[in-house]
Parts: sequence; C-alpha cells; structure tokens
Amino acid sequence: MNTTLSQGRIAVALLLGLGSAVVLAQGAVEHVGRFVATDANPPEPWQVVSLDKRMPATQYRVMAWDGVNAVEAVAKASMALLQRPLAGDLRGTPVLCWRWRVDGVLKNADMATRHGDDYAARVYVGFRLPADAMDFATRAKLMIGRSRYGDQLPDAALSYVWDNRYPVGTERPNAYTDRAHMVVVQSGAQQSGRWMVERRDVLLDVGKAFGSDKATPSLLAIATDTDNTGESARAGFADLHFVARNAPCVFPAQTS
Repeated sequence: MNTTLSQGRIAVALLLGLGSAVVLAQGAVEHVGRFVATDANPPEPWQVVSLDKRMPATQYRVMAWDGVNAVEAVAKASMALLQRPLAGDLRGTPVLCWRWRVDGVLKNADMATRHGDDYAARVYVGFRLPADAMDFATRAKLMIGRSRYGDQLPDAALSYVWDNRYPVGTERPNAYTDRAHMVVVQSGAQQSGRWMVERRDVLLDVGKAFGSDKATPSLLAIATDTDNTGESARAGFADLHFVARNAPCVFPAQTS
C-alpha cells in the first residue's frame, strides 16, 4: 500500500466528519439512523466518504430487507464510509443501539495486520477528547492530521465490528492508528443471514479505551470494507439510536 493511501487509511480509521450534526439530548431516545425504504439513497446528513478516488467505493442504498428498512452496503474490493455528524453530551443517552446483518464473513481478514484490516460490517463513533486526556505527542499528531484532512478529524474513535476470526469481546487498537479502538461485537458466520440486535454503552467504552469519561461524540459511520483483502461482502444496517443506560432499545417491528 502506498504512503498516500496508508495516510488516508489512518484518516478514515479516525473518521472524517462532515455536515450538520444531530445534538444528543439528556435522557431522550435519539434516532440517528432511521431509513425509509422508498428513498433509494441514504438521507441527509448521511454522506458517502471515499478513501481514495482511485479505488472502488463501497455502494450504499436504502431498501426493505426482510421487513426492515435498512441501508444495504455492498463491497467488492472496495472501501467507503457512510457517515453523519453528531454533537452533544453522552451522559444522558450513552447507549448506542442498532441492528445489522451480513451475508457472510470475510475469509482472509485479520484485524491485527494492516493488509487484513477489512470487515463485513463496522459501526464507528468518533469523539473529541479534553486536552488533558491526550499527551503532547498525540495532540501534535492530530494537529498535523487536521492540517491535511480538516478540522473535523476526531481525537479518537470506537469501531464496533463483525469480525471473521477473533471472538466476541476482543478489543485492540486499529492496525493503522492507536487513536481508533476496535471492538468485536459479532464474530463468524453462524449468525449470518439474519438481523442481529446490538447494544453498547459508548461512554463506558470510550472511557475504557481512551481514559476519559468526558468524550464528546462528533460523528457516526457505518461501513463494509474489503479493499485490503480484495474480497466481496454484503451487509445491512438499521435503526441506529441512542438511549439512557436504564432504557430499552426501541426497534420497529419487522414487517412481513
């Protein structure tokens, strides 16, 4: 992988946020990813962000999939994020809920290596951190990164993944940058072909990964990523929303 593309992977691993943000309120259910099947394209402020214009981009479209209004992501040796900005305070609604599905997992991916940094499905959250949560070297690196990729480059990111080989609960830094923390939420092909419901306490996760309970969310992204392995994958994402710790996730009933 050339130097320019490698730098771009680092930037995408940290998630470049664009557009106007939804503000997370205290204690309410905050819907950040509700999709209507009659809309072929993901609605604003969701935007596709490509890693490299020379490389094929993962394709995203809205569809009804087994009774769920969802975004379908299709990757063929490709990578692009579908993302939207966030803002506000996670203390009131720290739990991210969503459902997703994959047709299958990748054969040759390995999250421990750069050439294996591919996933059938990912959900990302990017953050701003207080200055005292980062050492001088980290702040300097981020300053350099923002001079190249823009002011919206986050300080840190969580990446919840559907992996092919590592067990559920595995956590490790991204192969490209320790400013992105990988968390395996689903693993293997046993649950492929069905909608799976997920619930993660984002505030606890970011505190554990980056040592601060004062992280501010800056963006949310979903992706299917196969550019390193050259494989093909298809995944779906639906009903992303934030709730309070003591509140249930809220998913519409599946239709026939």
